[in-house]
Amino acid sequence: MYRPTAFDVTDVTELHDAIAASGPAHLISMTDCGLTASVVPLLLDRDRGPHGSLVGHLARANRHWRNATAGVESLAIFAGPDAYISPSWYATKKETGKVVPTWNYEVIHVYGELVVHDDPVWVEALVRRLTDHHEVDRDERWSVDDAPTEYVRAQLRAIVGIELPIIRIEGKHKLSQNRPTADITGAINGLSAGTPTERAVAERMTRAGR
Repeated sequence: MYRPTAFDVTDVTELHDAIAASGPAHLISMTDCGLTASVVPLLLDRDRGPHGSLVGHLARANRHWRNATAGVESLAIFAGPDAYISPSWYATKKETGKVVPTWNYEVIHVYGELVVHDDPVWVEALVRRLTDHHEVDRDERWSVDDAPTEYVRAQLRAIVGIELPIIRIEGKHKLSQNRPTADITGAINGLSAGTPTERAVAERMTRAGR
């Protein structure tokens, strides 16, 4: 990933926190059919290996897990909120006119060799962890135990577990850090009047400037 110094994120704890707070990853692997991608919810085991490890599952019918090339890194991409930045928001537009549009975003790239866990005990434990992780803040939490046992077993047979032991991790927060303070303020104000996603980017920019 191209990471200019102003946007580079190197703190592993910060990167781990961002992964833990993100949605599903785009998992990309080289296969005998070329590059293959799947959208996968992944959990982070921070203390497994030197950089942590990602765990999740794929449908058994998805040939991604079966065809991933052994010995070749896969890539998991976690994307945060992003938004178009209009030059009209910049104070510099009024001063010199020397401004152009850009795009603000946050992204993390995680690399590792894909490991398959075709083991019902491992997969069930993973599914329970995933469920608990995503249900924890709900008033009425759903549990795997709420479904009939035989139904759960049948569903588990339809998936396989995957793990991505992290070999390297890279992060980039492009949040106008390279702009003058007045331009950043203008962009934050402009985004704050926009969509929920644009407001989320404005909040990230405000945090980055603290």
